[in-house]
Amino acid sequence: MSEHHHHHDVSGAGLFWTIVLNIIITVSQIVGGILSGSLALLSDAMHNFSDVAALLIAWIANRLAKRPGSMERTFGYKRAEILAALFNASVLIGIAIFLMIEAVHKWLHPEPIQSMWVIGLGLLSILLNAISVLLVKNDAEESMNIRAAYLHLMTDVMTSVAVVIGGVVMYYWGIVWIDPLISVLIALYLIRSSWGMVRESTAILMQFAPEGFDTEALIVTLTSEPQIANVHHLHLWRLDDHRIHLEAHLDFAGDVSLSDSTRLIDRLEHRLHDDFGIEHATFQCEYGREDDKQIIR
Repeated sequence: MSEHHHHHDVSGAGLFWTIVLNIIITVSQIVGGILSGSLALLSDAMHNFSDVAALLIAWIANRLAKRPGSMERTFGYKRAEILAALFNASVLIGIAIFLMIEAVHKWLHPEPIQSMWVIGLGLLSILLNAISVLLVKNDAEESMNIRAAYLHLMTDVMTSVAVVIGGVVMYYWGIVWIDPLISVLIALYLIRSSWGMVRESTAILMQFAPEGFDTEALIVTLTSEPQIANVHHLHLWRLDDHRIHLEAHLDFAGDVSLSDSTRLIDRLEHRLHDDFGIEHATFQCEYGREDDKQIIR
């Protein structure tokens, strides 16, 4: 069964300053990467640039998701943040593939690298990204959309540490191939850290049941009511990060009145909310109907 918490409203208030900080990082690393000849630094700059785009998309999606529904869009824009999360995580994977291709080219055609640029700008990136992480940390706990942007920032802190280590190795030992090696390691980490986000956001858009949800326990709860003989045509999905929806056909054991069925549905809705975190349930009440009785259809 699910654990449930109260969710604070994700305002995105820290996103503006996070965007400013990442623009500073990106510009400085692009300039430094060109001047130093470091692919690792340019790789980190591209990752930071993707952060700027990710944070802007996250901010826009956060605003869209708060718009009310309409006759044309009955769910409103609730899934705008899920689309943003999927897009941002997919972009990270695309960047990772590009970095690996560039790293191979750099490996085959090595060039001299001014490692002091790499070390200095890597340290700057660590500092500013650490501040950015703190600015969006609380909102990341509530929103998959902000969490995708937060993932960008967290990986930046880690990859910048790797860039600095590579700069130190090149400065003291002159091992130039460490630069493309770090780029490959950064790329592999990006793929690993982004894949889970792609899977989760895709699962929501495909209307899969929440991962780890105990559907069997849900069915037991529904059929534990003496008035319900059978549950079928059950569908369970997430509208967004937090809202779980359920619809099902309920076969009643007897020809009960509308008021009795309403009281039962009211009682079930409270149980489902408290025990499973289901925000919205739609039931089709039936008696003596000859239809397909499969639970999942």
